[in-house]
Amino acid sequence: MFLLTVCAVSCELFELDNYDAPSEVLYGSVVDSKTGAPVLTDQGSEGIRVRLIETSWEGNVTPLDFYCKPDGTFRNARLFEADYNIRIDGPFVPVVIENAEGTVMKDESVNIHLKGEKEVNFSVQPFLNVEFVGSPQVSAGKITARVKVTRATSREELKAAIGKSGDWKESYANVTDVQLFVSYSSTAGYRARDSRWSSSVSYEGSSFEDLLGTNVTVKSNGTILSGQKVFIRAAARINYDTPRGSGTRRWNYSDIVEVDIP
Repeated sequence: MFLLTVCAVSCELFELDNYDAPSEVLYGSVVDSKTGAPVLTDQGSEGIRVRLIETSWEGNVTPLDFYCKPDGTFRNARLFEADYNIRIDGPFVPVVIENAEGTVMKDESVNIHLKGEKEVNFSVQPFLNVEFVGSPQVSAGKITARVKVTRATSREELKAAIGKSGDWKESYANVTDVQLFVSYSSTAGYRARDSRWSSSVSYEGSSFEDLLGTNVTVKSNGTILSGQKVFIRAAARINYDTPRGSGTRRWNYSDIVEVDIP
């Protein structure tokens, strides 16, 4: 009798787990609302986060988070058919802004019913534009590059948008650091960097203000072995975390550049 009971329970458990794997597909991109250019990011928790909340389920729902690819696109092919609210968080003006009382002052999240494949694109206001100027130079295993950082969203625009929450400080708009990520990986960034060669320059207060729009020189650390091929990427960020209160200040990124070390 005991063995029969165990077998019966085992069969029931097997039946409970015998569901088809989720196969609905959500994909899309994040672009600059002014230029249409992709918002470049890092493929990790410091990059652009996509958050799904199932709205067709009653009761408490655990958000489902995943992250964009370095080129600002995203794809998740393992979702259940359901109604979802979709929001993104990254180095741009928040798509959802609430005040201290929890009242929603701005909501550009998207509600969908997901069945089959669904494309959802977001147009956002990035904090910064980051780009390499000219080609990087290599000497004795060290890379020297020029980087230009400009505001994609002005201080005034940032204040007008974030100020809706009732929480605004001028220091939020300050550029805090410029990074040079060096990696063997073609997805160079914070998550795919070689700490031996990557470098960072920090700026106090508003000291970077006069450097906006100018060519800033950045150099790699250490000595990269001759005959190697590496990838570099520049990044910069402001003194504002997204989502607010998370403590995660996300970088705006440049394109990735391939460098041969002679």
